[in-house]
Amino acid sequence: MAEDTARWGFETRAIHAGQDPDPRTGAVIVPIYQTSTFAQDGVGGLREGYEYSRTANPTRTVMEEALAALEGGRHCLAFASGMAATDVALRTLCRPGDHVILGNDAYGGTFRLLDKVLAHWGVEHTAVDLSDPVATRAAVRPTTKVIWSETPSNPLLGIVDITALAAVAAEAGARLVIDNTFATPYLQTPLALGADVVLHSTTKYLGGHSDVVGGALITDDTELNEGFAFLRNSAGAVPGPFDSWLVLRGAKTLAVRMERHCDNAERIVAALAGHPKVTKVYYPGLETHPGHDIAAKQMRRPGGMVSFQVAGGEQAALDVAARTRLFTLGESLGGIESLIEHPGRMTHASTAGSLLEVPSDLLRLSVGIESAADLVADLLAALG
Repeated sequence: MAEDTARWGFETRAIHAGQDPDPRTGAVIVPIYQTSTFAQDGVGGLREGYEYSRTANPTRTVMEEALAALEGGRHCLAFASGMAATDVALRTLCRPGDHVILGNDAYGGTFRLLDKVLAHWGVEHTAVDLSDPVATRAAVRPTTKVIWSETPSNPLLGIVDITALAAVAAEAGARLVIDNTFATPYLQTPLALGADVVLHSTTKYLGGHSDVVGGALITDDTELNEGFAFLRNSAGAVPGPFDSWLVLRGAKTLAVRMERHCDNAERIVAALAGHPKVTKVYYPGLETHPGHDIAAKQMRRPGGMVSFQVAGGEQAALDVAARTRLFTLGESLGGIESLIEHPGRMTHASTAGSLLEVPSDLLRLSVGIESAADLVADLLAALG
């Protein structure tokens, strides 16, 4: 089937890429190879290349093949978490003394890794508005090795022109890494737009059911993939077979889930826009969003994430988050259930006092696939 994959539609790839029926039993769902080691036919006589599940596991291999096919990439490596994937990417691409350009609205965990961990390893970073090519070029140094971008970004839903940013990275001799967690490969494929590496927290939309933690790196560059694989095997941040199976299971329904996430998000945005207790709504689907035109060009739809600021300041925002019933107060995103969080106190607390600090009256919604009318009613009741 592999030779047909590139010609298949997204939904077909999600269900069939790398997932032929089991040749021994005919099972149509990939087995969970819940094993730590594999018998060898003599020293070095590996069966299909498997020797130890930290290095490779058949369930994980199939999941990686499927995600690579969805992103249109040649290679995929899976990790124990999105941050494990981030760590391996940065430590493969950078050495002490190197420099990273980071979006000024990046995920708090990425900022924390650079600012609190890799800084002690001698890696420097600069936070920049990556939607501004002039500002991005101005931030480039001779030591710049990576431009790291989210689009849409977390939590302000900023949009970056991936093709334009890829040109800046190429001029600088740097690698462009796109965190595609919010968009998913159903809505956006950064490799096709010039990115060198795509990162996912598979915990989110790819898993889709809030029951697994994982990460992934996808690239077309074989040498780079080998570097990722060496560090992953050496450091050991791999997902187990069951975690890999859960992500593979979730990815099969990604297309239909993302359509419903987007439908519901658009209904919620319409209800929030103009509400007297909402001062600003962040959503790429709004024509007033500064990245609307670029999002329309490089994304299939605007996505299922919505952020908004509440009139009355931080306490008013905290009160709204405490009053929702269907929107569960919790971190993470991308699951079938709707979540609400206060980024300044939760996912982005590490950015306090930095250029990446988020507004204290900001709330972030991960819009689930429940009835849109029920979700809108829940938010309006919480706003009062």
